[in-house]
Amino acid sequence: MTQPQQQQSGGTALESQDPVAEATMAAMQRFGEAFNRQDLDAVLAAMTDDCVLESSFPQPDGTICKGKDAVRAQWQGLFSGPTKAVFETEEIFAVGDRCVFRWICRWVDKDGEPRRLRGMDLIRIRDGKVAEKLVYAKANPYL
Repeated sequence: MTQPQQQQSGGTALESQDPVAEATMAAMQRFGEAFNRQDLDAVLAAMTDDCVLESSFPQPDGTICKGKDAVRAQWQGLFSGPTKAVFETEEIFAVGDRCVFRWICRWVDKDGEPRRLRGMDLIRIRDGKVAEKLVYAKANPYL
């Protein structure tokens, strides 16, 4: 069985014998850095042209976006809005081309109140880019 490569709460990645898992973690690093810079163009550059995003909202089933144009439309408000959401890693690990990313999203709402949302993504990497991102989040009435 392939050993997962993982990182917890800002720690360093554990050694892995799986070069595919290492490449998956590197792709996730690029994607995550672009996301937290609020750089939508860089985020989309880190995704395949035929990417699939399954968001967690609206609940209960979320929205499925196929292709970069659909993903851009879905995330435009998140990146251009006043919330400036930042994702913190709780845990991330990869096995082969698959990645599990547990996170906390923090932002300040329009009234100046700090908010947070916990969730996880199931991600598939292809050719060094995010090909599929399935988002699961705890219910949050503030979004």
